[in-house]
Amino acid sequence: MNRRTKIVATLGPATDDQEALESLIAAGCDVVRINFSHGDSETHARRIKMVRAVARELDTDVAVLADLSGPKIRIDRFREGRVELARGQAFSLFARENPPAGDEKGVGVAYLDLVGDVQPGSELLLDDGLMSLTVQEVVGDEIRCTVNTSGPLSDRKGLNLRGGGLSIPGVSEADKADILLAAEWQVDYLAVSFPRSAEDMQQARDLLHAAGGTAGLVSKIERTEAIENLDSIIEASDAVLVARGDLGVEIGEAELPGLQKRIVASSLRLNRPVITATQMMQSMIENPIPTRAEVLDVANAVIDGTDAVMLSAETAVGRHPSKVIEAMARICEGAERHVQAHQPAKLFTRPAERTDQAIAMAAMVVANNFGAQAIIALTESGSTAQWLSRVRSPLPIIGMSPNRASLRKMRLFQHVQPLFFSANEARPSQIPRLAMDRALAAGLVQSGDRVLMTLGDEMGQLGGTNTLKILVV
Repeated sequence: MNRRTKIVATLGPATDDQEALESLIAAGCDVVRINFSHGDSETHARRIKMVRAVARELDTDVAVLADLSGPKIRIDRFREGRVELARGQAFSLFARENPPAGDEKGVGVAYLDLVGDVQPGSELLLDDGLMSLTVQEVVGDEIRCTVNTSGPLSDRKGLNLRGGGLSIPGVSEADKADILLAAEWQVDYLAVSFPRSAEDMQQARDLLHAAGGTAGLVSKIERTEAIENLDSIIEASDAVLVARGDLGVEIGEAELPGLQKRIVASSLRLNRPVITATQMMQSMIENPIPTRAEVLDVANAVIDGTDAVMLSAETAVGRHPSKVIEAMARICEGAERHVQAHQPAKLFTRPAERTDQAIAMAAMVVANNFGAQAIIALTESGSTAQWLSRVRSPLPIIGMSPNRASLRKMRLFQHVQPLFFSANEARPSQIPRLAMDRALAAGLVQSGDRVLMTLGDEMGQLGGTNTLKILVV
């Protein structure tokens, strides 16, 4: 309960045995990420099954975030696996079916419509911007370029267009197949990569619901077009992820810090949880401690108000998966202590549309003006706890639900501690006392504490929160 900010960890070979996964969760991991860009469906299914089994053994709930590959443009393979390119050298991209294996003269590209998206002078960036090409001319299905950066280029590296403008859709054919799997596995969150607009998010939502999935949709902001449509994309999402890798390549590293702050601020203003990601503790892939620059990067995201910080290769393939979680947890707690993290922020920016939202608003007004020690939210879906988490308050929020899926979703919400609670056989008048007893037994409150409690007239009713009580444990 000391740490407000949540931690997302990517699973991979480094976490594939039960002991490593137990250490990861025990160290403070709240959400695990399954990256559909790497591995096959059998591997993903096995990892999700293992996460849920380990969480049950540890008597906790951990959310699963499945991350779609998205319409990532990649070059094809080289005859020798890689080539060395020199500045000023001519190099072509072939946007055609079944291109020959690449060499120092050129390589195929999987996105055949690229020829229509570029023109002379366009800058193409490969391998996260390490290699730069300038388009000279487009002849048929061949894009003739000049190399701007000397260095190696290897198989299947990603490709971006500086400044954006690619017409590739936000949901690829491969994504559609993966959405079916995500629904089958009942993941808790589904990240949509490279959305251009709210329509891309709605398409993914329609596909997920048609397949029977109930995951919250996370929009990954990583295209220039997404910045242009930022508010509408956020409103079409259940959560937001600041994907600093591809976004930084497209817009340039100088613009990235300001855009990160803008995305986080917009997400908070629109009452959506937000995750900050990409190379946050990159040096800990090999090293047991982070650099000072990484410490400041994580702390600045916390200061900005991010709900969660995310680890990628650091836990997926790194040498110290649990140590990096522990280090990130310490940094988050330190930042929260020293930047007045509990200072009340501006209350909700929009009028309540539902009764449960109005109760959450009322609870946070009381929380910021009353001597209580905790807030207990009895919630079926977790929505009341989410709304409570949108406002900074000195009070920890205990989200209590009989629904395991709701408990897992609440693991992403800032300053919310999910706790299983079921009182199906109890009379309504008994429920507040039983809930306080459950929180007391879990060590989340102490005898004599004053708590605020939000609840509904009937347990198990979605959106039924309509009451705020002030109680003593």
